[in-house]
Amino acid sequence: MIRSDRDGDLHLLTLDRPDKANALTGPMLEALIEGLDAAAEARAVILTGTGRVFSAGMDLEAASGGLATSPLWERLSGAIAALPCLTVAALNGTVAGGALGMVLACDLRVAVPGAKLFYPVMKLGFLPQPSDPARLAALVGPARAKLILMGGAKIGAEAAMAMGLVDVMAEGDAVATARALATDSLGADPAHAAAIKRSIPST
Repeated sequence: MIRSDRDGDLHLLTLDRPDKANALTGPMLEALIEGLDAAAEARAVILTGTGRVFSAGMDLEAASGGLATSPLWERLSGAIAALPCLTVAALNGTVAGGALGMVLACDLRVAVPGAKLFYPVMKLGFLPQPSDPARLAALVGPARAKLILMGGAKIGAEAAMAMGLVDVMAEGDAVATARALATDSLGADPAHAAAIKRSIPST
């Protein structure tokens, strides 16, 4: 359900459960963390999904088993944020709930037109993962972070780009756009790229 592909120094991690809108289970989160560990020496990492949805968030059937409060979510976003290379979320479609955490932890976000981004923790009675609110507020500001987390707003890709939640609109395939953005990083010395990344403040 998690596909890991390598093209030279580019690592592509794909959520591959399209029949369930790529809803995330505990084993899928663990597989993503393992895939990121294996990409420690990569020069660029792209996260994407199969089908028309990036991820519907947490698998609701797994919620009864405590997945909503699992430390795996924070471990996953922390693993993404800790990578010294460029990380890009290639949103092939809508992203919801806890899956937005991994998107927020990436350096860049690419989205196809028509994608929506939302995080319905207020409605579902869950708390967001610990690092997610600060990362969200750093991108869109405190009021808009509250709009998403407390107001339950569903933000279309175009509006998300206007507010800084999405960085680039994909022209066609989101992964192809993400690959193009990674071109310079793939051709750079890893230490040089890591030094530039460290010089840019992040949450």
